[in-house]
Amino acid sequence: MTQPAPQFLFDFGSPNAFLSHRAIPAIERRIGVKFDYVPVLLGGIFKATNNRSPAETLAGIRNKSEFMALETERFLKRFDVAPYVWNPNFPVNTLNLMRAAVAAQLEGVFAQYAEAAFHHMWVEPKKMDDPQIAAQALASSGLDAAKLFARAQEPEVKAKLIANTEDAVARGAFGSPTFFVGSEMFFGKEQLRDVEEMYG
Repeated sequence: MTQPAPQFLFDFGSPNAFLSHRAIPAIERRIGVKFDYVPVLLGGIFKATNNRSPAETLAGIRNKSEFMALETERFLKRFDVAPYVWNPNFPVNTLNLMRAAVAAQLEGVFAQYAEAAFHHMWVEPKKMDDPQIAAQALASSGLDAAKLFARAQEPEVKAKLIANTEDAVARGAFGSPTFFVGSEMFFGKEQLRDVEEMYG
């Protein structure tokens, strides 16, 4: 039986979602299948599942954050991706960015948009919850930022992001990055290996 396309549930505010985004193209080439990017609002998932970000949950725990850093180094080597640059404005409110991601899908410019938004969050980090800064950043990447942010305010776009987020929680998601292959859920960038094995 042919597996459905893997789904990547992401929020631009997650550095691990960014690293997953960087690793995905090589996986797509190996498995011959494109990932389906599903914009979700991480804050909404956290609220619905009573979860908190690793920045909060790792605070004060001896050795755990050091191990997470080691795990990230292993991931960078395994998937041959460059590290992120910590965004000094973290946490960034990504509501408008995620709504604009839905708008970009409707406008047919999603691949370019996702690359740009991740870039301005984790390669050349900016305060992307400042509308003016975000618009300038996306425009510098060749996107019609005004059009995308205008569409981001449309009721159907807002409703789609809410639906994506609620559906993610209903299927078992509690954070980002989350991956689905059919009903099989995988959480965290490290499980991309397991996602790839589903197509072996």
